[in-house]
Formats: sequence, C-alpha cells, structure tokens
Amino acid sequence: MINRFILNEVSYFGPGARKELPGVVARLGYKKALVVTDKGLMQFGVAKMVLDVLDEAKIAYEIYDEVQPNPTVTNVKRGVEACKNAGADFIIAIGGGSSMDTAKGIGIVVNNPEFADVVSLEGVADTKKKTLPIIALPTTAGTAAETTINYVIIDETKQKKMVCVDPNDIPCVAIIDAELMYSLPKSLTAATGMDAMTHAIEGLITKGAWEMSDMFEIKAIEMIHKYLPIAVNDPKNPEGRNGMAVAQYIAGMAFSNVGLGVDHGMAHPMSALHNIPHGVACAMLLPTVMRFNMPVSIDKYVEIAKVCGVYDPAKTNEENAAAACDEIQHLSDLVGIPRHLTEIGIEEKDIDALADQAIQDVCTPGNPREVTRDDIVALYHKIL
Repeated sequence: MINRFILNEVSYFGPGARKELPGVVARLGYKKALVVTDKGLMQFGVAKMVLDVLDEAKIAYEIYDEVQPNPTVTNVKRGVEACKNAGADFIIAIGGGSSMDTAKGIGIVVNNPEFADVVSLEGVADTKKKTLPIIALPTTAGTAAETTINYVIIDETKQKKMVCVDPNDIPCVAIIDAELMYSLPKSLTAATGMDAMTHAIEGLITKGAWEMSDMFEIKAIEMIHKYLPIAVNDPKNPEGRNGMAVAQYIAGMAFSNVGLGVDHGMAHPMSALHNIPHGVACAMLLPTVMRFNMPVSIDKYVEIAKVCGVYDPAKTNEENAAAACDEIQHLSDLVGIPRHLTEIGIEEKDIDALADQAIQDVCTPGNPREVTRDDIVALYHKIL
C-alpha cells in the first residue's frame, strides 16, 4: 500500500508569528493581496492585528470580508470577482475554517476557471493548477484548514455541504499565531477545540490511518485534552492558547492525509440544514460515535485512555477503551457542549433528512466500522 502525505511548504508557530508576514511576502515576490476574512473579525480588531503588519511593511492589499460562518457558493463566486478586480497575485486568509475554506475556493477557481460554477469542485476535483498562493493565519484552534487539502462550501440550491478534497488547495504558508485567538469567545473556543479533538480521534481510527498519521493524532489528542480547558476558562493564557493552536495544526496535518469518518459525515448536514456550528455538531456526536466504533478500535482507544490519564493497567482493554469514550464525554461537558439535538433545535422529524445527506457524505466511507443509513438514524436518535 502506498501512503501519501501533503503538508504546507512553510509554517511559522508562536505568539506574534504574524510579524513574519513581510519577510514571507518579500521572499516569495508577491505584489498585492486579497485579504479574505469576515466582518466580525474586522469589527473586533482581530483582522487589524494582521493588517497593521501589512500597512507597516507597505504591502498592497484589498479586503473581501463577506465570508459567512458556513460559507456558500455565492461567497466564493463573489470572492473570485473581488480577487480579479483587485489584481491580486496572492491571498491572505484571516479567520477560522470559514475564511480558509472560502479562500481555497477563490484561489482554486481563479487558477482553474473551468470550475467557475464552484459546485463542480465537490468531492475530488480534477484541477490542473495549484490555487492562487494562500498565506493562512487562523484565528481559531479547530479546523486546521491552514494545513489541510480539504474545504467545505454550502451549495445553497441543494442545502448541502460540499466537501472538496484537492491537493492543489493547500495554503503555501501557514502562520499559527496564538495572539490572534486571545479574543475568541468561550463558546467558540470550546466548539472549535472539540472539532480539533474530533479530527484527531477520527483521523486516528479512520480506514486510511497508518503509523505516521497515528503519531500525530495521538499527540494532538494528548495536547487538546490538556490545553482546551485552559483555553476555554483562561482565554488570555499563552500556554493554553498556544498549546491549542499547535495541537489543532498537528491533528490537521494527519487527518488531511488519511480522512475522517461518520462523525463528520453526520455533522455536515447538521450545519447545512440547521446552521449548527460545525464544531458543536462534531462534539455532540463524538462520544456516541466513538462507542459505535469501539468494537473495531479498541487498541487505539486504549492509547487514547493512556494519553488522557484514564488508563488503568488492572482493567481489560475493553474497560480502558470505554473509559476513553467516557473521558471525551467528560471533556465535552466540561467545556459546555450541549448533549442533545433538541437543545439546539433539531427534532425527531428532522432525522431522516439528516441521515439522507450523512450516508452520502464524502467522510462517511472512511469510518473504520461499516455504517448503514439505519445505523446513522440510530446514532442521531441516541443524542436526540
């Protein structure tokens, strides 16, 4: 079997790392950026922390800040026009997964105009050229979109999340600056952090996992378990914020290359049909999906138990695996994730439509245990 691993060309880590931007731009010879971000990050001054660096270095840019929390085909199309009108030769993406995903869609279409309808990018698109160069600066510790070959866009016509997988979309440079995350609200810190935990656990057990990806995912699980409660409860704590910033990147390095599973397959329609934040959807499902997958994942769950500090050598592997599931539920509760679908406005009557999309989702086939539509319906019912 041949395993492939794709990573950014260069990445920078540490509080204040955004100050590397001028040197990066000069080294690569870029002239003008399209800054892709959202209005909230503009309003609350987070984007300004990056824009000030650009201004001081006299780097030319124009801003596209129409990114939505769940970005759409329309977001991407308008961004493509903004990029062309600006005459930009590279993109600076500032934000969470939404900004990163929108930037990827823009960059891919600009350099591959045959995919201008955007919906044709769903799945594994046969693009020929790399995206317009993207420098990615995440403001959340969760999606790891700055280091993945995936992006998710909503097709408004079908009310469906399109998962796009394309080695040509990966940002050439990632700048992981925890200072950009200090003002992230507690609820969003929790949701994005549990998204990162879901990436790490699904990436650890997915069908495509192998020794190299396992190494990254186990470390990411250990770090998220340690640092997420700190980041949630003490948001300006440099150790907690930087720990989460690095941990989510590590998780992304691996899952991007090996895939995910039915948790993400079920979470995507929750966002597409009910506008539930992606991290909340993933986190709500995670302990239940872990228990579903336990029969085929016991050995790896034992490793999770070890790095989360709940392993007991006197207990059986099955008992330690169950303890790992319980500990992930405890972490989710600790950071304030709701347990039940009814708490977020999803009712029993909605489950069939969710299951229809989940069984077709590109992530679902990567699940380590074979899953049917009936299984998915039952899993939704368990958290109803």
